[in-house]
Amino acid sequence: MLSYRLLHPAILESLASAGHGSRVLIADGNYPLATRTAPRARLVYLNLRPGLVSVTAVLETLLTAIPVEAAHVMLPDDGSEPEILSEFRALLPHCELQGVGRFAFYDLACSSDVALAIATGEQRLWANILLTIGVVPPPTREAPR
Repeated sequence: MLSYRLLHPAILESLASAGHGSRVLIADGNYPLATRTAPRARLVYLNLRPGLVSVTAVLETLLTAIPVEAAHVMLPDDGSEPEILSEFRALLPHCELQGVGRFAFYDLACSSDVALAIATGEQRLWANILLTIGVVPPPTREAPR
């Protein structure tokens, strides 16, 4: 048994095979995952029922396993800001969220660098986030004694 928070075998395998610059989509319950995701991306369905699991629960767990250097979020055409963005900002304080319209977001999610797409049961609207995996820096060397 693994002793860290992320246990899902398919997600672990996908993240292990992804690298710097690869992307991970976490989609709400309304997202058309089958038709608006990169053809080679691994699709993982965690949408057990409406409300389970949430996008923020998946994001919080993924952040224990990968560094994130950028994040894109889907914005409504009317210019309003979805309430979930404040939760994304709290979980990603080092990243400025890059907002894009619905169809531009779909285009990003269909790009060849999307390695993993996760469907959730999230019921909040506009609760989609596309993460760009960052770099894991090498360990620092201690000065010889």
